[in-house]
Amino acid sequence: MTDTSGRPAGKPTAAARTQLARIMTVVDANLLGTVHGGVIMRMVDDAAGAAAQRHAGGPAVTAAMDGMTFLQPVAVGSLVTAHAQINWVGHTSMEVGVKVLAEPWNEASGTQHVASAYLVFVALNADGAPRPIPPVLPEDAVDARRFREAEIRRDARLARRAAIEASRDTEL
Repeated sequence: MTDTSGRPAGKPTAAARTQLARIMTVVDANLLGTVHGGVIMRMVDDAAGAAAQRHAGGPAVTAAMDGMTFLQPVAVGSLVTAHAQINWVGHTSMEVGVKVLAEPWNEASGTQHVASAYLVFVALNADGAPRPIPPVLPEDAVDARRFREAEIRRDARLARRAAIEASRDTEL
């Protein structure tokens, strides 16, 4: 289904929400004995990619990681879950927010928020070129806030790119 411009009809945020979970093992450990940040980053990218592909209705690739914040270390043995959702959609690109929770295996403390990230994905057609995707339809006040904050991050990303390009123009 498409709108009058030929763009696919909008989808609610719930349509693409994705969760990926796995138990962290000793092969995921860093030299300090906690889970390596790169393992968490890969899990974040996998969850975000699944959400992006669900929303786009086909292939979508990572274009940028706008931010990755590690809040606390994750112990080996923990059950780690990455929760991803579409925050904002442009014409061919979208921002995916990911919240990472860890449930320690050796204590009944419940889940802990251990990391957050924002990634930008671009939907691709069969030739590998960007293609139009449906707008996202925020369903509640939290989704609307996430949409507004994603626009702020996008504006900052574009301004940073323009400033860098302008600085290169001044090189001798």
